[in-house]
Amino acid sequence: MSVGLLTTIPTINVVFPSPVFPLTCAVQNYAWGKLGLDSEVAKLVLGGDPVAVVEEGKPYAELWMGAHPKGDAQIKDNRIAQTTLGEWIAHFPACLGSKVKDTFQGQLPFLFKVLSVNTALSIQAHPNRELAARLHAQFPEHYPDNNHKPEMAIALTRFEGLCGFRPAEEILGFLKSVPEFRALVGNEAAEELRCSVGNAVHTGQVLKKCFTRMMNCEKKVFVDQLNMLVKRVTEDGAAGKDTSSSIGDLLLRLHSQYPGDIGCFSIYFLNHMLLEPGQAMFLGANEPHAYLYGDCVECMACSDNTVRAGLTPKYIDVNTLCEMLNYTPAPASSKIFPCVQDASDPCVSLASILLVIEGDAMATSVAALSDITLSRGTVLFVSANESVSLHVTGPSGMTMFRACCLL
Repeated sequence: MSVGLLTTIPTINVVFPSPVFPLTCAVQNYAWGKLGLDSEVAKLVLGGDPVAVVEEGKPYAELWMGAHPKGDAQIKDNRIAQTTLGEWIAHFPACLGSKVKDTFQGQLPFLFKVLSVNTALSIQAHPNRELAARLHAQFPEHYPDNNHKPEMAIALTRFEGLCGFRPAEEILGFLKSVPEFRALVGNEAAEELRCSVGNAVHTGQVLKKCFTRMMNCEKKVFVDQLNMLVKRVTEDGAAGKDTSSSIGDLLLRLHSQYPGDIGCFSIYFLNHMLLEPGQAMFLGANEPHAYLYGDCVECMACSDNTVRAGLTPKYIDVNTLCEMLNYTPAPASSKIFPCVQDASDPCVSLASILLVIEGDAMATSVAALSDITLSRGTVLFVSANESVSLHVTGPSGMTMFRACCLL
């Protein structure tokens, strides 16, 4: 699975991995999405289809570009008999390229997305293949498929999230400065964490104990502690005091979105991530994370499996989450990947999906039924081993993202 940022100069020839056609992609209107034209998703939808209707008070959370059953993209060319990308691939699996076709039994193995986040997504992680198969067999109503879901997010705007456990020293600092947090973890576990510093294996074991203890607190206990913390931070802020030792601003924001939710305390365990446009973070199996605000491009294995345990009205599975997580602490900086220029094109022999973020061009291909006009919001499916020429017509070049599965 790979996703990359492509920028073009006024004229460029790109060798793409048979037929090439535009797509109309599914929009998911989850409640946490940005509203109306504040949403990058809505702007891209409108750019790709000028007659589309965007409702100002409606959330536009995710744009799904792929063949997932919950959002199979429509083929935007009535000269093609198949109506969806999934149908096209089922009829012509060779379009994936031989390696992908054989490895993934003729299925497109990735799902490409744009997310526009207004309020926090859940404290969550995605299972590995083995756990995904087991959860799907036991609870198909909550875990809809048997696939894993590693994913990469690349910021389009300044993007805020939580990802991975903080270094133990940072967590110990919060256990000292936030008594309400310490009350949920417990003095014994907090002291055990302090003594584990320097022993990586033991630290991970104790972190699991601390996090599990907090997440399994009785509701009255954690609600009382959360209310005390919110009251204290609010009063300190009103008095002009520094609340950074409690991450006060973020705490109050999450509490306003999800009052009385245990997930508000997760900010003291997990790294607070701030990505600038072009920066990325990778979320492997069992990596705890939550998106908080901003717009990003995301690429993942073709799955919708998520184990949740806070900051959500959806089904939560605390025991599974606490048992599955990767408890290896690491600083926030280790989770961020910069945008790096690469002259090579790893997707040549592979099926890919192309998304235009900015700019205008004309795409020509021997296999395409006609030239294709590209503009902001255009989404193209490019079959394996296909050559496409792009002639940029705008004055300032183009910005595009392209996803494929590298083997």
